[in-house]
Amino acid sequence: MLLGSTGSIGTQAIDIVRANPDRFRVVAIGAGGGNVELLAAQALALEVEAVGVAKASAVQDLQLAFYAEAAKRGYAQGGFKIPKILAGPQAMTELAEWPCDVVLNGVVGSLGLAPTLAAVRAGRIVALANKESLVAGGPLVRAIAKPGQLVPVDSEHSALAQCLLGGAREEVRRLVLTASGGAFRGRRRSELENVTVEEALKHPTWDMGPVVTINSATLVNKGLEVIEAHELFGVAYDDIEVMVHPQSVLHSLVEFVDGSTLAQASPPDMHLPIALALDWPHRVRAAAAPVDWTQAHNWELRPLDREAFPAVDLAKAAGRAGRCRPAIYNAANEECVAAFSQGRLPFLAIVDTVAEVLAGAPDYAEPGTVEDVLTAEVWARARANELIAEKGA
Repeated sequence: MLLGSTGSIGTQAIDIVRANPDRFRVVAIGAGGGNVELLAAQALALEVEAVGVAKASAVQDLQLAFYAEAAKRGYAQGGFKIPKILAGPQAMTELAEWPCDVVLNGVVGSLGLAPTLAAVRAGRIVALANKESLVAGGPLVRAIAKPGQLVPVDSEHSALAQCLLGGAREEVRRLVLTASGGAFRGRRRSELENVTVEEALKHPTWDMGPVVTINSATLVNKGLEVIEAHELFGVAYDDIEVMVHPQSVLHSLVEFVDGSTLAQASPPDMHLPIALALDWPHRVRAAAAPVDWTQAHNWELRPLDREAFPAVDLAKAAGRAGRCRPAIYNAANEECVAAFSQGRLPFLAIVDTVAEVLAGAPDYAEPGTVEDVLTAEVWARARANELIAEKGA
């Protein structure tokens, strides 16, 4: 099951499935509905049983796309079967309960939380590429997930999971997440005052969507990953470090109590962690190219400049506080990134505004339901937009 099949994670997962037809079969796919042509092509190529589209108004366009794709493939009229179509805001959640072994959740944003909860309740293994499931709803997911039911897809968390196989949990001293540093690594805060959207979108290593790329430039993405690592592995925030690694080959490290450190290394290619998550802990042969050990390599690890990039420390503070603060951090940031992308907010004001939103947040209780999370997010988005309007005045 692939949720978010037309996005970067979904399309790369399909690459892996099609390269290993004897090992994987996709029974259903789902997406937002912004690219129905690709969704229809994926569905027919994979011969899925069901397709979900979150945008209910896209159903007719999806049906027409099925007929167009079938004609392109040379099917006679009536010579192919249209999969069952689920549509609307609950489509991804309904699909998450579809009979299967593994649900890969590549849905973008906090919309991925409900499908994660549904898949966990249904007893599925969840290959998790949706950070918000644990950032916004960590307490909800932890309350029902069984050991081993959540498998990380992010390269950093996949690396940590692999390294953690090298010792017992009580032998772990700290986790070290690596960060590429984004488009502005090495710059001081004073050098970030007038950066543009175009500059922020020029990631030096990874090819990602615009929101994730801007989050990488602010280091908010790494802040979200710190919260996710805490939720996934149960390691205290004080024992999670971030270091800048420009080459993006060392994806994360685990330090053990005896002084040894294990690192996972591979060229920057998401096919590897996706393949590993689809059949964890078994490896898929030739999922990605390895490091060329016949060549010389220079790999750097640098301390994070916390003055220029305060997003990680802010995320840790939100995580320690709990009570929906991580959800507020994420929701406020989404609004600020949108404002920056539209030219309504300067780059440095993204994280500064998120900090202001957190500082004035109501004293919510620890979330017990999805509605609790959504309530906090609605407040955070409204407050962020108030501040954005003030700063733009």
